[in-house]
Amino acid sequence: MKVLIAGGGTGGHLFPGIALAEEVVTRHHKNEVVFVGTERGLEAKVVPQAGFPLEFISVRGLKGKGFLQFLLGLLALPLAFIESIRILQRHKPDVVVGVGGYASGPVVMSAWLLGIPTAIQEQNALPGITNKILGRFVRVVFTAFEDARRFFPEGKVQLVGNPIRRKLMDNYLRSHVAHERFSVLVFGGSLGAKGLNQRVVDALGFLEDLKDQMTFVHQTGKNDLEMVRKGYADKGFQAEVVEFINDMSDAYARADLVVCRAGATTLAELTVCKKPSILVPFPYATDDHQAVNARAMVEAGAALMFREAELTGQKLAEQIRLLKTEPVRLKQMEKKAGLLGRPEASKELADVLVDLMVKVYGPNGRDRPPKPEAAKPSRSE
Repeated sequence: MKVLIAGGGTGGHLFPGIALAEEVVTRHHKNEVVFVGTERGLEAKVVPQAGFPLEFISVRGLKGKGFLQFLLGLLALPLAFIESIRILQRHKPDVVVGVGGYASGPVVMSAWLLGIPTAIQEQNALPGITNKILGRFVRVVFTAFEDARRFFPEGKVQLVGNPIRRKLMDNYLRSHVAHERFSVLVFGGSLGAKGLNQRVVDALGFLEDLKDQMTFVHQTGKNDLEMVRKGYADKGFQAEVVEFINDMSDAYARADLVVCRAGATTLAELTVCKKPSILVPFPYATDDHQAVNARAMVEAGAALMFREAELTGQKLAEQIRLLKTEPVRLKQMEKKAGLLGRPEASKELADVLVDLMVKVYGPNGRDRPPKPEAAKPSRSE
């Protein structure tokens, strides 16, 4: 089986694709996966590190752009379709899966035009515009939230959850890492989060009496790295502050509490790793989908959620202090997060892809020899 995975841009779109790719290649030594994205997206760095081949297309985003950028994006589309068709003809995939982000659009549509079986994976409760359009054409739509079902044609949706990378699954299977200090993991997604970073730094002044009892691991993104490092140093806190965390499995394993955004992939990781969390949804997310994503976590008692505009450093410090001093409640949140987890999502998604291939190509695959036709009776018979 050869699978082509298209899309990315951010970790929220890309990491489920990586998880699916890991599942596919570990099933059989002849299985292959190739990614298609853009040179500007996170995939340009992460996919080669994960050991998968990557192709690029010249595509730009359209929604939420100024007029000039929108025009440039439109002008780039014909070239993106030509590049997509060439990539598909070169790699000859058995199935194409779009994981969201504007790079997935031309590739999935080109595959549909060429008659290649297609699917999309929607991570959020409220789908993005690319997946809403592609959902009309693809054979299967994989979702992580029941709320997303209403946006796609009836009969196409498979509710499987968000695939989780194999390293994080290792975290799910192993015991909690012991440590002396209460450990808080902070991150705002693969590109960082200025508002979240600032509120955590502001909170430190209200937690100074606990600085000898706490430690932080904080992913800042590129722009706020020095500001956040200075904030911890000025208040005397023990902290590991980095631009990007390469080993999230280890970071989750060490964390007693997570303070983060509410992207769908992040929430899937929190549930599989059984981590209590304070969620601060990205305020400018399309259709406020991060707040919608977080609702199930909050309603289940696995997380607390605060709007960024309403959250002050003092309020955040109060919540961190409260959870630190109530280990029974923290343990209950861990348990409830775990009940929401879908650790088998990658396997279930890959199973459906295999079924799709069998339905389209038959049990022997795309390259099986044609079935011989029955001999036609002669006129004399």
